[in-house]
Amino acid sequence: MDEPVKSPLIFGEWEVVYCSVPTSPGGIYRTPLGRLVFKTNDMVQVVEAPDIVRNRLSLSIFGLDGAVSLKGKLNALDSKWIQVIFEPPELKLGSLGFRYGGESEVKLEITYVDEKIRLGKGSRGSLFVFLRQ
Repeated sequence: MDEPVKSPLIFGEWEVVYCSVPTSPGGIYRTPLGRLVFKTNDMVQVVEAPDIVRNRLSLSIFGLDGAVSLKGKLNALDSKWIQVIFEPPELKLGSLGFRYGGESEVKLEITYVDEKIRLGKGSRGSLFVFLRQ
């Protein structure tokens, strides 16, 4: 596909099944120290038309289930590259929830997309594989 950013196939719910830099999706929660404290589960990205991206990392700590969520605005930079500017993350543990930190920004080249799989490369070279849920 020559212009994957323009394809309606990018929209939907995607599970992050691989990243060449394991701490890239999930940030501090996926570092060696973070893994000592948090048990991370699935990582899902939902891309909603026309320009909303929601990332969610499910986790547990001391038996409490929780999640870290990011909501961002998608901007197409060209036919393959997107930029997402995320609001501050929200951490929920049990019934408690709070926001922390500031905005963040990522750039991702969508190298391939079809009905089942999406491949991407981050601006710093990390490779991603997403499977449609």
